[in-house]
Amino acid sequence: MNRTGLFIALALWLVIGVVFGLYPELDLKLAALFFDPETKTFPLKLNGWAGFARDAAMWVAWAFVLPALIALVVKMVRPDRPLMVSGRAIVFLLVTIIMSAGILTNLAFKSYWGRPRPVVVTQFAGDQQFVPWWDPRGGCARNCSFFSGEGATAFWTLAPAALAPPAWRPLAYAGAVVFGLVTSGLRMAFGGHFFTDVSIAGLVTFVVIWFAYALIYRWPRTRFSDEAVDAALTRLNMPAYRLRQRLFGRKTGAEPSV
Repeated sequence: MNRTGLFIALALWLVIGVVFGLYPELDLKLAALFFDPETKTFPLKLNGWAGFARDAAMWVAWAFVLPALIALVVKMVRPDRPLMVSGRAIVFLLVTIIMSAGILTNLAFKSYWGRPRPVVVTQFAGDQQFVPWWDPRGGCARNCSFFSGEGATAFWTLAPAALAPPAWRPLAYAGAVVFGLVTSGLRMAFGGHFFTDVSIAGLVTFVVIWFAYALIYRWPRTRFSDEAVDAALTRLNMPAYRLRQRLFGRKTGAEPSV
């Protein structure tokens, strides 16, 4: 998560955006690699093992979220106990996946950017007109193609990779990138997304992760400690915890009588 990585991501974003903006037919040519004109379908989407791999990829990604989510829920129930997971890790992992795979993807772009998916455009036996990535005026009404939610979720594994021990971090980054590429390739093979949908999803996710990491861990003016997160969650959840204790006839924080 250094500046070089950010510059590379922004450069790729610029190149992909400009090239596929000027030559949108490239998206169609790449999607056509997975389309069978005889059956007029994307054959891989009918493959059971490929479908299982798609689902498994999402399970793997969300498995990285689960420890942080469980630790947060336990802290909400028992604010008198210390966090089970690093406080900054909880904030970092939850904020980045909510922003990249949730708010930016599904609540913002996919809901209002009307780009049809490959499987429904006329070039692949559908009934809607193809539009380039930059055009939000497509015929899709909801859950549209730009940009890929599953691609963003797969590339989000760069976030837990950023928290790996320094010696293992390069390997973790490489694994996350490969995981994102394979998952995104499956989405293209199923006719679910164009290349620009998955590539921009990965780049947006990386930028979100980069800035979140800088804000939480690197920049002196904004970074904070695990202890600060623990203390804030304790203050936030302690009133409800004390109320529950009173309702059940127990005293919060009292030592057991002897």
